[in-house]
Amino acid sequence: MTSWWWVRHGPTHEKSFVGWRDVPADLSDKAAIGRLRAYLPTSAKLVSSDLSRAITTADAVAENTHERLTHAPALREFNFGAWDGMGFDAVARRDPALSREFWENPGDISAPEGESWNDVSARASLWVDRLNKSAPRHVIAVAHFGTILTQVQRALSVSAFETLAYTIDNLSVTRLDWDGRSWSVGDINHHP
Repeated sequence: MTSWWWVRHGPTHEKSFVGWRDVPADLSDKAAIGRLRAYLPTSAKLVSSDLSRAITTADAVAENTHERLTHAPALREFNFGAWDGMGFDAVARRDPALSREFWENPGDISAPEGESWNDVSARASLWVDRLNKSAPRHVIAVAHFGTILTQVQRALSVSAFETLAYTIDNLSVTRLDWDGRSWSVGDINHHP
């Protein structure tokens, strides 16, 4: 069995859509980082998306016993396209029908010049499936809200809309287990 320990990167304090725009994480809460490091398995493969907020969070929780994998662009957040950097109200004014549909009917709906839920799910799932073939015991994957939720949806076998009811806080852990045939859910949004 492979246990995936999905960690959402540290907070960015942005009040807007943050997708592929590379903004730093605030890792000043050393107590939270310490609890997170103590909670995660000490022997695991460690990977992050290639965005700096995920890389620096992975660096902060890394132990010398972790096998660090190459940063994975497949684990990036949604590409919000034209919406990246805009506040939610500004997006709703710019694209009222589309922005509503994006959240109420996630699947094939994408932001202008961006990605859909299904796009993100497909790219992340393909990467996860490739790594699962090497049968690691533990994988710590430092990623993003949307990416983690696509994997929660996959494990729960529910709709994308139902999955949006889950919270994935910064520096939280979501554990999903792969037994070679099916997924099971350990924890969602756990705060060590």
